[in-house]
Amino acid sequence: MNVNQHPPPQRGSLLSHVEGAEKAFLAGPRAREADLESAVRIFLEFLRAFESFEFAQPCVTVFGSARFQEGHRYYDLAREVGAELAKAGYAVMTGGGSGIMEAANRGAREAGGLSIGCNITLPREQKPNKYLDRFIQLDHFFVRKVMLVKYSSAFVVMPGGFGTLDEAFEIATLMQTNKLEHFPLVAVGSDFWAELIDFARDTLVREGTLSPEEARFIHIVDTASDVVRLVRENV
Repeated sequence: MNVNQHPPPQRGSLLSHVEGAEKAFLAGPRAREADLESAVRIFLEFLRAFESFEFAQPCVTVFGSARFQEGHRYYDLAREVGAELAKAGYAVMTGGGSGIMEAANRGAREAGGLSIGCNITLPREQKPNKYLDRFIQLDHFFVRKVMLVKYSSAFVVMPGGFGTLDEAFEIATLMQTNKLEHFPLVAVGSDFWAELIDFARDTLVREGTLSPEEARFIHIVDTASDVVRLVRENV
């Protein structure tokens, strides 16, 4: 799906669709007919997404905050990560928005690689960034998360907030429960991630909620070259 061939819907339709879809679905018990209608809508969204993405090369998904703008050190680092992955022959997939997502897509496109986005419709509209070769506009976060995981054989986690943490921990949980192969999960930025990793390796392991092996699912690096090295060694 080319970003120029399939522009996103207009602002008004986005808002009404979101408010009538995922928010209503998660609001609590409803009539069975309403839930069945939602199930059909979700199934059709999956079908549309599966039909949109078809590519031969291996893919790496990059997660990170939408809030870092061009010129920020994390934006610049994500742009370099995207470029180095593309040079190594990987397609680069992101959530399709701004910040880290834009930077990784930008780096991939500038390096001649395939740049892909799974954008999400939000009340405060998140526009697809302008560096996407292909993108899909989705209404449900859980559909988006499936797409970001399904096509990738490695995951790069740049600095981010709740959404980034949610994505990283869901991948770790899928690996922990053998629902997903143990693909490399690479956290970039030791100064950002160190305390979180220490919490997992110290507190969670000490209390028995993680095994020492599970606490090592996430690898920490600081450079784009180390990202590519880890991906190549483990894919």
